[in-house]
This record gives sequence, C-alpha cells and structure tokens, in this order.
Amino acid sequence: MVVAASCLAAGGPTSAAPAGSAGLRSGAFDPPRAAPDFTLPTTRGGEFRLSRHLGQVVALTFGYTSCPDVCPTVLAELSQLRLRLGAAAKRVQVVYVSVDPERDTAERLRAYTEQFDKTFLGLTGAPDQLTTVWKAYGVSLVRRDLPGSKPPTYLIHHSASVFLIDPAGRLRVMAPFGTSLDDVLHDVRALLKE
Repeated sequence: MVVAASCLAAGGPTSAAPAGSAGLRSGAFDPPRAAPDFTLPTTRGGEFRLSRHLGQVVALTFGYTSCPDVCPTVLAELSQLRLRLGAAAKRVQVVYVSVDPERDTAERLRAYTEQFDKTFLGLTGAPDQLTTVWKAYGVSLVRRDLPGSKPPTYLIHHSASVFLIDPAGRLRVMAPFGTSLDDVLHDVRALLKE
C-alpha cells in the first residue's frame, strides 16, 4: 500500500512498533491505545463519530480530491482490500478525511470517494474542526502554490498513512509508505478476529 508516513500525536509521543508485533505485519502500535475520537460532517449529510463504529475495523486516511497521485493510489488499494475481504468487508469502514476544505465540498468529496467504493465515507468540515482531527493523528500539511498556473492552483503535501482502528476502538496499526496491500489485508483480517 503506497502511503506516506506520519506519527500519531494524541496521547503523547509514540512510534510504530516493529512489524510482527502482536501478530500484525504493518506498523503496529504497542501497546494499543484508544483512537482519538472525533466528529465531522459526512458527505452524505450526516455526522460521523468514530466511537459509533465500535464492532468494525475503521481504515482512516487523509487526503484531498485534487491530489494527483498518492490519494487515488491509496483509495484504489483500499478498494482492492475490501474486494479481497469478501463478506468480511461489511465489518470494515474506510474513512477519508479531507486536508483541503477550501476545495473539497461535500458534493465533490462524495463523488470522488464513490469512484473507488460506494461505501467509503468522505469527511470534511470547517478548517478549525479539521485541524483538531489532523493534530490528533499527527497529520502534517504544506500548501504549495503552482507558479504560473491558470487559474491559480496549489498542491498539498500531506501525511497519508492508513490508520487501522480495531473493533474495540483502539488504534492498532499505522501502515506507512511502502506497506504492501497483502500486509494490510493480513492485519485487517487479524483485527476482525479479535
């Protein structure tokens, strides 16, 4: 799975444990800790609260609809992950949080995520709401204006790790850049069995 690495900021500094910790292949958090809860508007008109998804594995990632490469790759691989899970995919919720509230309207974000999988939840909101979530998960952002572009446009360089939150609401895995889809699939299956 092609994702950029980031570091979880909530609950003090932590680092991903070596692969294989607790039988997980990706960057496992050892010991597991409660995932930072948050509430954001969904692209479907409701409200998403992480703590309402107990009993599911949540695959949480961050990105934006104008991203030229990393974001579509991550979402395409998460779509493949759900296909390979078969019936077990019903217990996995992919959540995609925008890092570009200026351009990512609810309608645009919904159309974008549904290209990959109709079950994916896109989340956006006011900049202050999103900033709280970005900080909780250690997401860094740098806006880069593209000189001479017509109309003026920009890219956002951002952390794009996939965080796996287990059915008990604990942060278990941060899949960093270069983690294979097979390893993430193994970890999701392991978390579904707990």
